[in-house]
Amino acid sequence: MKHAIAIPVDAPLVRTASRTRAYRLAGAASMAGTTIEWYDFFLYGTAAALVFGKVFFPSLDPITGVLAAFATYAVGFLGRPLGGVIFGHFGDRIGRKSMLLVTLLMMGIPTIIIGLIPTYEQIGYWAAVILVLMRFVQGMAVGGEWGGAVLMAVEHAPEGRKGFYGSLPQTGVGAGLVLATLAMGLVTRLPESDMLAWGWRLPFIASVALLGVGWLIRRKVPESPDFEKLKSANLKVRIPLLRVLRDHPRETLTIIGARTAENAWFYMAVTFALAYAANQLHLPRADVLNAIMAGAVLSLVTMPLCGHLSDKVGQRRLFFAGLLLLCAFVYPFFAMLGSREPTLVWWAMVLAVGVVFPILYAPESLLFARQFPVEIRYSGISTSVQLAGVLGGGFAPMIATQLLAYGDGSPKYVIAYLMGMGVIALGCTALMKADPVRHRAL
Repeated sequence: MKHAIAIPVDAPLVRTASRTRAYRLAGAASMAGTTIEWYDFFLYGTAAALVFGKVFFPSLDPITGVLAAFATYAVGFLGRPLGGVIFGHFGDRIGRKSMLLVTLLMMGIPTIIIGLIPTYEQIGYWAAVILVLMRFVQGMAVGGEWGGAVLMAVEHAPEGRKGFYGSLPQTGVGAGLVLATLAMGLVTRLPESDMLAWGWRLPFIASVALLGVGWLIRRKVPESPDFEKLKSANLKVRIPLLRVLRDHPRETLTIIGARTAENAWFYMAVTFALAYAANQLHLPRADVLNAIMAGAVLSLVTMPLCGHLSDKVGQRRLFFAGLLLLCAFVYPFFAMLGSREPTLVWWAMVLAVGVVFPILYAPESLLFARQFPVEIRYSGISTSVQLAGVLGGGFAPMIATQLLAYGDGSPKYVIAYLMGMGVIALGCTALMKADPVRHRAL
């Protein structure tokens, strides 16, 4: 008895408080870091729709210039699967946290460089070459970042609240879109000559401040407890991607098919629809940007709300409901845009970004993570989600632009394209693992 160790009676409370702080910090840091990275990514998409065709491809006619700008935009999506493979591998082997720090740098530094690229008149097509290279690095960063951010959130969170905390990095997408749209909206108020000469560069260069903030926040996050257990048990897989492809092809393909529709819907709304409304319908660019920003602001509320709802009804059920809503809203969305009525156009964008998108996007973190065991989870979700990003997001604006031309300006083929992907996604979602029995929040 002399050497017995006295354990304070409040030790369980201390441990519980420590765990609570850890998962709250992980959720907040995942959201903050994701906000910064998506700010950088969305800046490029908005600039591609409004500026890059004129700055980097001035020798082309306006339509071809927009297509060329969207082609450089698509390059970022081509980099995503490579980033998913590389960072998924090291995320499963080394840890989630270190990958988040590396991808943050790979996103922020190219963004700053893009803001400093000379124009076509100054260095010719070398300007476009640098632009493409930086975009590819950005794509790799996003491809590796998403998996780490959502896993840090859901693997730290307690049962019964994983859906909510998994929605926090998803909420960062809306926050990044708000910041990017606000920044580009401010510079579009400049005279067009000033905006094209130097104004568009300011939001890109300003990324240096966000980069510093994001680095400081993410350094404070503890490693995922699931990965720590994996490391302690020495269960790490030598080549996680091979295990994913060999043992989990169904899970990989169903995620690709399910996520392609959601990704296409989002980028159609925030990128293609912006160019369509400004160039085809001749609506004021600032008005459309304001509508997109309003939808993104709404998503800051609806995204975590949908994450909370997914803990109640199940992630697969909520995602399935979102796909049904997507299919039902495609035609009204384009009809509202085509009306050229400012109020209807505003509501079309707000509902697309602030309601339909969160119902789909919020439950994805936990739904997709649940499809793979922990030792290959980073590789599994990163590879499948980023391949879907190429199919649904990278090429969607270009395909939609071509379909619009085939329809002589009518969006009928674009509508059919989106609805077709929605139907495929419904079938893939039905093949995913069922929602587990719900647990009470700890």
